[in-house]
Amino acid sequence: MGQIISHVTLDAKGLSCPMPIVQTKKTMTSLKAGQVLEVQATDPGSEADIKAWAESTGHQYLGTLKKNEVLKHYLRKATTAETKGEKSYSLVKNNNELEEKMKGNSNLTVIDVREVAEYAFNHIPNTINIPFGDLENHLNELNKDEEIYLICRTGNRSDLAAKKLTELGFSHVYNVIPGMSGWTGKTKGVINKVKNK
Repeated sequence: MGQIISHVTLDAKGLSCPMPIVQTKKTMTSLKAGQVLEVQATDPGSEADIKAWAESTGHQYLGTLKKNEVLKHYLRKATTAETKGEKSYSLVKNNNELEEKMKGNSNLTVIDVREVAEYAFNHIPNTINIPFGDLENHLNELNKDEEIYLICRTGNRSDLAAKKLTELGFSHVYNVIPGMSGWTGKTKGVINKVKNK
């Protein structure tokens, strides 16, 4: 599993409520959609506060890791497509269909197009992580004759990725919805291993 990568780190250590949230809001406005923010805080209440704030604003709370007394909160800035929920790619499979396919089929590739930090916190075993913005740099690693299933958090980025691959000549491409936000099958990730270390 890869290292958790954030685009921006906010040092909110030593600040107490409501300052970690105030600083998080301010920093989040400077991020581009899809970027990951790491907020370092020592206020024990910051985890619940930041999670609730992210949910209320549409941004994605990825998780929190604790190292000694420092809490590292990870948030991903929502894109316009995610907040609107627009999907237009026609070849769609639901989460259950993907789970059944994965049980007995070795001739398929499942690509998680979320950012590295999202994938590190929680992902389906035996999937490949290629962030959407990096997809075109990995085309030579993909087999055009295999079935390719694309998954993200809600089906929006994977919708865009499916359209992109189809335009580039891949003919067996499926968008998985609702994606990881509704996945109930097996997962693995850093949160299960190091949350309380």
